[in-house]
Amino acid sequence: MSDLATTEDLDARLEKHRTELTGYCYRMLGSAFEAEDAVQDTMVRAWRSFDKFEGRSSLRSWLYRIATNVCLDMLNAGNRRARPMDLSEATPVSQAKLNSRPEVTWLEPVPDGRVLPSVVDPAETAVERETIRLAFVAALQHLPPKQRAVLILREVLAWKASEVAELLETTVASVNSALQRARATIAESEPSATDASDPLDEEQKELLERYVAAFEGYDMKALTALLHEDATLSMPPYDLWLRGHENIVGWMLGVGEVCRGSRLVPTVANGTPAFAHYHPSPDGDGYTPWALMVIEIEEGRITGINSFLDTERWFPLFDLPARLEKDGRQAGA
Repeated sequence: MSDLATTEDLDARLEKHRTELTGYCYRMLGSAFEAEDAVQDTMVRAWRSFDKFEGRSSLRSWLYRIATNVCLDMLNAGNRRARPMDLSEATPVSQAKLNSRPEVTWLEPVPDGRVLPSVVDPAETAVERETIRLAFVAALQHLPPKQRAVLILREVLAWKASEVAELLETTVASVNSALQRARATIAESEPSATDASDPLDEEQKELLERYVAAFEGYDMKALTALLHEDATLSMPPYDLWLRGHENIVGWMLGVGEVCRGSRLVPTVANGTPAFAHYHPSPDGDGYTPWALMVIEIEEGRITGINSFLDTERWFPLFDLPARLEKDGRQAGA
């Protein structure tokens, strides 16, 4: 076999694992971009040291070992991603101020297709989606890096304790102890349950259709009817967040009034429904990106509106159009 054929074969073997490794690194790091960087570093390291891979473990296990070490190195810098609600108490709308924090502060959204491998088992698919939810990934960020790795490998990916011990070069007893501590910490943070985006049932579809109609029509009475009484609104990179439909509606009729006349285009993020939020263009011609809006739903009500405002980062990542025409169609379509 030629060197070219060997190279192409190795490329293909490594690429088979890219999506699931990106999902693992995203859960570890809380950043879509850092996760892709970590996986790329993993692939480069695997390439450079493949001649030392002796097949004592599977290629998949070996790649996870490299990816774990890459993530642990990145996390040694001490950066922990967070949501606004992890950093402060909710602010009454009457006291609301927009204070921006650096990009490295924030837990980032991620497109499902970048981190969810295609699997046949519906139960496995459900676990994969549940564990990329914003609330769950935010809860993971409270764990020390090695506990985080243990919890993800054992609880999400269903590795055996002995396999995790071998990967981390430690004992089964240490793995079990780390898992117990990690479970206790996650239980304390109690990440809320969120309805998944795939597949949406008829009730969820109707709820989202009503939400789009209320938001685009700027009908605050209709919007209030869709929100849980303790619903939250956050807007990274600002650290402000609001709780309760009265505060959310108060914001939207105050500073948020600039969103009147907007358009929402459906997408998915973090295993949940999401929308590309387009704002009326200042020149009056069509609509321009305003936010990636990740929606959390529980028991037939919207419990969270997470509007990520750095659209120059998020819209290209989600393959969203850079502009909409006046009739709501993608520009140039």
